[in-house]
Amino acid sequence: MTIGHRRINVMQKMQESLPGMSLDELSTFVAVVEASSFTGAAKVIRRDATIVSRRMGQLEERLGVRLLSRTTRKIALTEVGALYYQRIRALLDGLESASQEASNFASSPQGLLRISLPVTFGRRLIAPRFPAFLQEHPKIRIDARFSDRYVDVVAEGFDVAIRVGVLRDSSLIARHIASFRTLLYAAPSYLVAHGEPQDPGDLEQHACLGFIHYASWPDWVLKRDGQQRTVRPASSLSADNSESLLQAAIAGAGIVLTPDWLAHVAVREGSLVQILTEWQGSGGGGIYAVMPPGRLVPAKTRLFVDDITAAVQAELD
Repeated sequence: MTIGHRRINVMQKMQESLPGMSLDELSTFVAVVEASSFTGAAKVIRRDATIVSRRMGQLEERLGVRLLSRTTRKIALTEVGALYYQRIRALLDGLESASQEASNFASSPQGLLRISLPVTFGRRLIAPRFPAFLQEHPKIRIDARFSDRYVDVVAEGFDVAIRVGVLRDSSLIARHIASFRTLLYAAPSYLVAHGEPQDPGDLEQHACLGFIHYASWPDWVLKRDGQQRTVRPASSLSADNSESLLQAAIAGAGIVLTPDWLAHVAVREGSLVQILTEWQGSGGGGIYAVMPPGRLVPAKTRLFVDDITAAVQAELD
């Protein structure tokens, strides 16, 4: 067998055994080579020289080859040791570079941000923030998916999902953005034409607009100070889209029970007014950003959640 073949066989043996080694052993080996002594290596890695000696012995025993020639005066690399040093030095340099790159990526806002958004809430309160956010953070790209389906954040690869309502128990990281209530609204024109109800029972005599995804529909469950009333309003229109019902209410078609985050602009503009103000529907809850489990949240996700939290709170204030 030629020297070249022996060298290849030894290197293959070392590479095959690498998974069983520790970075402590490898970094100690490099420190010994570069310090040319166990004592010097001990100072570099801040360990006792006996630990350096033990680690080197373990490494050589595991590999089945001698990496260092030791004399009373100095330490020198064997032929195999020189080859191994070149490989390990490159490996450790690569690990350091990869760690620095990962650290920079985590601390600097960059990369693709995948977001899941409920259709109506996302379109009205979140999507308008996209242009300004991207302008402020040009290294971030957004992939926004609008769906009222309850997505699996981890399995489907989302960085963050916005959820509206009652948050289910899970291992996900959740940040509370805001709270909301479902309230009763009508257009001033409707109230002029039909009068304003004074009691929940009066809704049975009014044209009401029903969101069919409410669990209680065709009933409305209303509450006030611990008291609860269930009424079956006279429904002139029902739909599975809350925005269409809001527009119908603005047009004077009837009374709508809808989240305050959806009606707030119309109320501000005077096209809707709240009625039966002491009562609210049972469909209130919170607005949350949920993220995959783990201690560290990437900078791109953290910045986005901070941005929309401030924007939503300012909009609903």
